[in-house]
Amino acid sequence: MEGTLVVSGAKNREELGRFLESCGCRGVTLAASGAEARRLLGEREFALVAVAAPLPDEFGGELALHAVSATDSGVLLLAGGGRAQEVAEGLREYGVAVLPTPLSRQAAAQAVELLLAARRRTLRLREENRRLSRRLEDARLVCRAKCLLIQYGGMTEEEAHHAVERRAMDRRRSRREAAEEIIAAYEGEAAE
Repeated sequence: MEGTLVVSGAKNREELGRFLESCGCRGVTLAASGAEARRLLGEREFALVAVAAPLPDEFGGELALHAVSATDSGVLLLAGGGRAQEVAEGLREYGVAVLPTPLSRQAAAQAVELLLAARRRTLRLREENRRLSRRLEDARLVCRAKCLLIQYGGMTEEEAHHAVERRAMDRRRSRREAAEEIIAAYEGEAAE
């Protein structure tokens, strides 16, 4: 885990950090304001961001929304019991977990575990998305190379397909690299 960012303007921020450590958070970094927290979020990755509202320079909801939109961190907003339900209404749809204070250890531990589990799932989905995007880009390049072979090389679609495959095998390269070489060769001829 990359660590936990605890943001609290209260004097008890160290105590809150220790409490969250007892609930399963590791590597706690403390911030005293929303501005300091935004700076830290820009510098490094955190698995969890816990915001104890209100902060000295803002309420904390804005920071929670920033953390959700700009990072892959799980975000927990702690609000006074009377305000927690009201605050939760506006933040729940964005994926911010809101807990009323004072905190119970059991509720905090469950929230932390759920946020971390959701974060792990998000990271896996992002990685799968990157992998699929790469495969789609590979297919686009191969298709473009085949089109160039058909248009300028006078090949059929099947012949162009085999030409890309053969070039990749002969040069011990991936289909993507073979397609890039073909594209570069034909674009070089077109420029001359």
